[in-house]
Amino acid sequence: MSAGQKAKAKAEQVVGKTVRKAAHAVHNETLEAKGAALEARGKLRSAKEGTEDAFKP
Repeated sequence: MSAGQKAKAKAEQVVGKTVRKAAHAVHNETLEAKGAALEARGKLRSAKEGTEDAFKP
């Protein structure tokens, strides 16, 4: 996993979590869902890149 991809995955997770929690605090369900989706995308990107590293010789 390249350093750039690791950083992007971590940033998506952190920003998504922050957006989700802030939206939850102000009771904005739409924005909360978007934050959760961003967080999930970051976690999936991290998992995908991790599995690609596992298969490299």
